[in-house]
Amino acid sequence: MKSGTAQKMTLNMITTTAMVLLGKTYGNLMIDLQARSEKLAARSRKILMEFLGLDYDEADRLLESAGGSVKTAIVMKKLSVDRAAAEKRLQKANGFLKRVIE
Repeated sequence: MKSGTAQKMTLNMITTTAMVLLGKTYGNLMIDLQARSEKLAARSRKILMEFLGLDYDEADRLLESAGGSVKTAIVMKKLSVDRAAAEKRLQKANGFLKRVIE
């Protein structure tokens, strides 16, 4: 049991590090998320509500206008740009949200 726990912790550290290095996180949030199911859409709305201080309906509209992408939605709201501009900025920053909004 102890070796299994150690293996799980090691794999969690490796995958977490990989996600950070790939720009899929912002702070302690996994923000490179696509709302492709109701469960993921709910998680995406919750992230937008907490991160941007939106209510449920605003988060839902923003997520829809961003094509289901949390990263794109955040850039759209923070920089007051449309979806195409947000995607272009993210692409230029190699997908790192921090490089776009800070």
